[in-house]
Amino acid sequence: MTGHSHREANAAAPEGPLAGVKVIDLTSVMMGPYATMILGDYGADVIKVESPDGDVMRYAAPMRHPRMGAMYLQGNRNKRSIALDLKKAGGRAALLRLAASADVFVHNVRPAAMARPKLGADDLLAVNPRLVYASLHGFGEQGPYAGRPAYDDLIQGLTALPALTGKITGEPRYSPATMADRIVGLNATHAILAALFHRERTGEGQAIEIPMFETMAQFVLGDHMAGRSFEPPIGPPGYSRLLSPDRRPYQTSDGYVCALVYSDKQWSAFFRLIGLENAADRDPRLNSITARTRNYDFVYEWFSKVMKTRTTAEWLQFFNEADIPHAPLHDLDGLIDDPHLAAVGLIRSIAHPSEGMLRVAGPAATWSKTPPSVRTHPPRLGEHGEEILREAGFTDEEIAALEVEGALIEPANTDHNPSV
Repeated sequence: MTGHSHREANAAAPEGPLAGVKVIDLTSVMMGPYATMILGDYGADVIKVESPDGDVMRYAAPMRHPRMGAMYLQGNRNKRSIALDLKKAGGRAALLRLAASADVFVHNVRPAAMARPKLGADDLLAVNPRLVYASLHGFGEQGPYAGRPAYDDLIQGLTALPALTGKITGEPRYSPATMADRIVGLNATHAILAALFHRERTGEGQAIEIPMFETMAQFVLGDHMAGRSFEPPIGPPGYSRLLSPDRRPYQTSDGYVCALVYSDKQWSAFFRLIGLENAADRDPRLNSITARTRNYDFVYEWFSKVMKTRTTAEWLQFFNEADIPHAPLHDLDGLIDDPHLAAVGLIRSIAHPSEGMLRVAGPAATWSKTPPSVRTHPPRLGEHGEEILREAGFTDEEIAALEVEGALIEPANTDHNPSV
């Protein structure tokens, strides 16, 4: 591969375990970009193919400059951008040429929209039989919901997450995180890696479908099948510990604290502290793990009342001395400024040519041989278009023809204004 200008400035960064793997990334919003960002962190050359308007998350405020919103910046490092109009014949042909030398092609476009320009799995595998073609859909193609639009909120609702919250709080609410997008994105990443492993063994590419609904259903039901795990059912669904109304950060006399008294040893230490060391002095529902797991609502309610009798500092000191799992209740600023995250270097600083210094949460795992890395900034729309095409063998004349046709979109002048 060429593209020296992209790589030389970051020559000191480790290449990562996927160095040399080329990914054509036709995804947008959050689920797909999160998956391909992880592949990029692992060293893959991720080519982000955007529409003339760009990924919709570019427009999500806050931002310093147009089309460089914070949500986009947090999900698209270690990628290069080319803006192609796939409705133009030249745009589609350019994409096929890029895919011909790629290892992975990933998209989150509805199947019918990929079939119209003949960019489906069969079309691309005919061009490149070694290709791993990954489709991130809302719903599996074999079911009655196939082809429906899907977003994080809708998939959360379908997989009962807001309803479960409603059982506890009295009102159904979505999770304040893009839960479905990120969980499905993680599943897409490991599916792509497994398919690459299969290809290394056999030389065969293949098509993979990663559906949001089914993936999240598996995630939720792993906790909550409960009595319906058995045929016939021996009780209702729902893991009672997770649904107990008093399973929450505990209010102390002056704040909140998170704690989980779990093992018999931990409970014994807790009982000693509050003067209930003698089992005869306690409610029998507290006296064994079997009794406690059968009476979660009572246990959590009782524990919540006890926690209000002392200060946060007193509880944190005791839990630390008694080796009881605990943590302070962070808000977002507390999380970002957490001293442990600072010590391990999770939040990295990136110098961006137009956006100044950025802070992003980098890869969390540590590797002894081929560590992931944050090597390059999230790209401006179409920033690397000509570079990517030249690497694929396009001549200057062919590139100029794509520009004239409107199939290749050059970076907008507004994207080049430096902020520092």
